[in-house]
Amino acid sequence: MGTSSWQIAPTGARVANDRGIKPVVARVTLEIALRKEFDYSIPEEFSDRVAVGSRVKVPFGHRQVLGVVTELVESSPQTHLKPILNVLGAQTLVTPQVLELARWIASYYCCAVETALKSVLPEAVRKEEAGWRERLHVHALTVVGEMPKLTPRQETIWRIIDEWRELPLQELLRLGETTAETVRKLEDKGLVCIAPKIDERDPYARELIVPTTPLTLNDEQVVAFQALVKAHDGLLRGEPAKPFLLFGVTGSGKTEVYLQAIQHALVQGRGAIVLVPEISLTPQTVERFKARFSSGPHRTLVAVLHSHLSAGERHDEWHKIRQGRARIVIGARSAVFAPVHPLGLIIVDEEHEHSYKQEETPRYHARDVAVVRAQREGALVLLGSATPSMESFHNARRGKYTLLEMAKRVDDKRLPVVRVVDLREESRKSKSGAPPVFTQRLREAITQRLERREQTMLFLNRRGFSTSLQCPQCGHVAGCPNCSVSLTYHRASRRLLCHICGHEEPVPEHCPAPGCGNPAIRFAGIGTERVEDALRKGFPHARIERMDSDTLKRKEDYRRILTDFRVGKIDILVGTQMIAKGLHFPNVTLVGIVHADLSLHQADFRAGERTFQLLTQVSGRAGRGDVEGEVFVQSFTPFHPAIQYARRHDYLGFYEQEVEFREQLRYPPVARVALLTLKGRNEDKVKLFAEHLRKALDAGFKDWKDLILAGPAPAPLLKAESFFRHQIMLRTSAMSRLSIELGKIEQSFALPADLTLIIDIDPVNLG
Repeated sequence: MGTSSWQIAPTGARVANDRGIKPVVARVTLEIALRKEFDYSIPEEFSDRVAVGSRVKVPFGHRQVLGVVTELVESSPQTHLKPILNVLGAQTLVTPQVLELARWIASYYCCAVETALKSVLPEAVRKEEAGWRERLHVHALTVVGEMPKLTPRQETIWRIIDEWRELPLQELLRLGETTAETVRKLEDKGLVCIAPKIDERDPYARELIVPTTPLTLNDEQVVAFQALVKAHDGLLRGEPAKPFLLFGVTGSGKTEVYLQAIQHALVQGRGAIVLVPEISLTPQTVERFKARFSSGPHRTLVAVLHSHLSAGERHDEWHKIRQGRARIVIGARSAVFAPVHPLGLIIVDEEHEHSYKQEETPRYHARDVAVVRAQREGALVLLGSATPSMESFHNARRGKYTLLEMAKRVDDKRLPVVRVVDLREESRKSKSGAPPVFTQRLREAITQRLERREQTMLFLNRRGFSTSLQCPQCGHVAGCPNCSVSLTYHRASRRLLCHICGHEEPVPEHCPAPGCGNPAIRFAGIGTERVEDALRKGFPHARIERMDSDTLKRKEDYRRILTDFRVGKIDILVGTQMIAKGLHFPNVTLVGIVHADLSLHQADFRAGERTFQLLTQVSGRAGRGDVEGEVFVQSFTPFHPAIQYARRHDYLGFYEQEVEFREQLRYPPVARVALLTLKGRNEDKVKLFAEHLRKALDAGFKDWKDLILAGPAPAPLLKAESFFRHQIMLRTSAMSRLSIELGKIEQSFALPADLTLIIDIDPVNLG
């Protein structure tokens, strides 16, 4: 292949030189993960349709498979090339920019390019057949000459059609309470045309969107907005921009800054991507963006991408973006790949959220991918949070990110008063030795809010009724046969469930331990189901609702409950972390954190950070209206630094003491982590090959100065979904280089078919 005939375009795609030679060979990445590209000839009939990013069908052995064209070349070292069989769609689905991003993901996160491309393109878009839904539409024709004579029934239907001018046939039949035969007779008389038409599936089509206009910014918001405008305008002149970290307390008005920054990008002819955690993809969030950009000179469609969409809705939303009709995208982590072009701005809201990290291959972190994509496409990236991740704040401290701060709530509203209650004292007062679900102080506070017609949110990040079933006589705890965890009791279904693998079994009537049979088995620990039960008994006249994955069975349930809460139909809302952030309810004046220690005692160096973030975010739901908020934190470790710093809303203080601990052990953000996990059903075999892997790593990295190797050791959760797991942790400051070397070791390290090696770069969960 003569490289002198080509040049590398800024986007990474290959383009013909001045000689105008037409490429006749397409290099294709197939959907099967072979870590290799294959050359195919381009038939003459497809020569004008094949481009970098095209989806194609090609022969492979005795099969026909789908793939993506990743390069166009003049010739191939291979002979007798097979031809491309078909080109799917009239438009390339993968832009050259996103294709190069997929290559970077494959390299950095140690996976096949084919696997990375599957994340870039949603499954609904990758299908061979067109995913559009067609429906018959009735279109009113212009009447020329005298109006034909109509029956009274036909006259009624015609008036509806004439008013709408065009509408789906099924909708007309519903409105006119008629049959298709009546409409066909109008077609015979030349009044209407009935023809199939693409009918887009819009998940928010039935929502009433009331247009809004930009709000007046306060001084802190103005400083942040102007810094973003200056950097964005500099990008258009070819000047580099570092990423921005917007550190704003809860209720400081970060969303309004986002909205006005997006508007500025639209003015410049560029689009925007807004990433939000899955749990924060609330109607409230989406409606606010749709309302702002539903009218005015820079009006545009706002596409939404998240896991609760149907396959058809996801297909249609994605194509709105690719066709340039939706220039703003709101979505969860996979929306970072949305084909917005040209891209001007990526916003990562609640950038500290762990849900931005994908737990399956490719194990990418959407926040980090957003930074890389923005840099490669000359766009601005804005990370926002009231509790920034240690990594992002560390980058801001080192000057790698530009720090923007908003330390005040809008309209100078005060942050809530946080009161920490010691559950140890409550346990000593209790006759049973166990603390009540609600301490006396929290119970009194709830009563006051009910009397004042104010609302309360109660948070517990554990669903179910009780966390374990124990025998007080022999000590037996009902455990999962597939995982190293106890089973959780769900009273509504009268079942014991494993929250890891989904195993369930009936509740035994007596202790199942051999030789025991004690009928006095009892439940220990509390979950949201028990909190709801205690509320209904203690406050029988209150209107109570629970939000967790057990109660949200349909995709509209989340919207329904939050809407009812917003309009005042619910007095007390109980929930897990899905109610902890991203919600704005001015009438919420009390937040109760039922058990603040749950995340503190995990075998993870980030346990304190997660606790601090969660407490701060949950507390931030209170006092966002005219009445000052109050927060009660119930804890067995009330003097833990994470709880005390959260009580004082002191992020900087927490960061300073936490980073000191991280420096001593060279944990992130001081260094980077790669976690290697070997898993299989035979524990001895897993342990043996984990030791072999450690020897291979020692040999491969014997000359590395900046590397700490730890393990192998059993994973904190030794057994999950019937697989035993052992881990090796690597810490270094040169992760890009380490990723490449780990990829080589993975390819060369021979494993039995019943063992799997997982490489997780920058893991957020060590379980």
